[in-house]
Amino acid sequence: MVAKRVLIAGAGTAGRMAVDEIRRHPESGLQPIGFLDDDPKLLGSRVAGLPVCGGLDQLVEVAAAQSVDEVLIAIPSAHGAVVRRLVNLCARAKVTSRIVPGLMEIIRGDVHFEQIRPVHPEDLLGREVVELVPGPLEAVLRGKRVLVTGAGGSIGQELCRQIVRFAPASLVLLGRGENSLFEIETELRDLNPDLSLQAVIADVRDGGAVHRLFASLRPQVVYHAAAHKHVPYMERFACEAVLNNVWGTLQVIDAAQSCGAERLVFISTDKAVRPRSVMGASKRLAEHLLCALQEAGSPTRLMAVRFGNVLASRGSVVPLFLAQLRRGVPITVTHPETSRYFMTIREACLLVLQASALGEGGEVFMLHMGRAVKILDLARDVIALAGFDPDTVPIRFTGLRAGEKLHEELHADSDSDLPSSHPHIKVARLGALAVPDVLAAVRDLTECARNGDDDAIRERLAAILPDYETGSKT
Repeated sequence: MVAKRVLIAGAGTAGRMAVDEIRRHPESGLQPIGFLDDDPKLLGSRVAGLPVCGGLDQLVEVAAAQSVDEVLIAIPSAHGAVVRRLVNLCARAKVTSRIVPGLMEIIRGDVHFEQIRPVHPEDLLGREVVELVPGPLEAVLRGKRVLVTGAGGSIGQELCRQIVRFAPASLVLLGRGENSLFEIETELRDLNPDLSLQAVIADVRDGGAVHRLFASLRPQVVYHAAAHKHVPYMERFACEAVLNNVWGTLQVIDAAQSCGAERLVFISTDKAVRPRSVMGASKRLAEHLLCALQEAGSPTRLMAVRFGNVLASRGSVVPLFLAQLRRGVPITVTHPETSRYFMTIREACLLVLQASALGEGGEVFMLHMGRAVKILDLARDVIALAGFDPDTVPIRFTGLRAGEKLHEELHADSDSDLPSSHPHIKVARLGALAVPDVLAAVRDLTECARNGDDDAIRERLAAILPDYETGSKT
């Protein structure tokens, strides 16, 4: 077997450890032939017995001159921009790319050959590693009865994976999609055979069913992730957005209060900031509802956690781009300037759990989202990651759809932000509503939804929420 010639991007600790691991595993069929590094003092020197052949931007030229088959990215502290640049250069050089583990693994000194893996879409973000502070979460979750709504969705599934690490007394997976619930239930049972686990098919809009379930199972901690999330669909089906995202949330809160739950965490979105869509407005109203019920003396600690798009979740742009590449059709992007805030699923869920341990009741937590990413740049990065030259794959601009913003926002003019004890979590203080009784407004809105009156829904949302502007594309 002819060994693959491997060029290592990064001549630091990670790069040296990677070379040592490859040499310990000759069966891998890999042959390290040199390094790339931007440190001018290293140029022309030898590291781990291999030459430093040039800087990172010389990847294409060095790969051609040295007949390189693969590039190993060994810069665990690199920002996402560096990873994206290298992935694009690999695509131009027509060589594959892999990456070493993250910074924490390097610090612990436990990098192993089997951890060297392909570059994933989340590596393109290059976000800081989130480390849990386990003590507060132990107090919240260990030995407790925990229930997750929307447990079959991307966020719900990952929340369940992280919750089981804290040894709850039991975990209930509640959702409507039987196939996705079956997948996560099977996974959790296989990995945690001693866990008391139950999957429940139910609709959060059905108040009677939800109350009966909660009365029977008596969850102590509830994570409410069930929601309709697709902005264009909710513009067309505004009644569904209200029934699921607002009325359904009220049913879950009522049931949690009735059964004596200690705390409930509502999963919100950055689209609730100065909402321009029915989906965003429905989440904003649910945040206000939660805060009003807490202020009215809820026996359950109620809190919301707000964050942006989740990279690689079902329905997000990365799986869409990859599917379009597989089908051989143009990549579709709404607008060349569209930008969004992104997190990895794991990061978002870890911070949701951390926020749930911080909450005393009535908070709307905002997760640190970093810098916004242009969707066009992300599309080109995914094209390169899939091994194609971004300059040869057509990209078609479709125009913003109803309810979509050109740029999402993290702060509303009517809100104020406060720090929390966690560096990645802030607390939003919501501005006032335009109505005195949010519960009455929700019941009126729900009646319109039951009557199928989408236009009345939009009118009432605009009357309730001062920041909501229907049909805007700014």
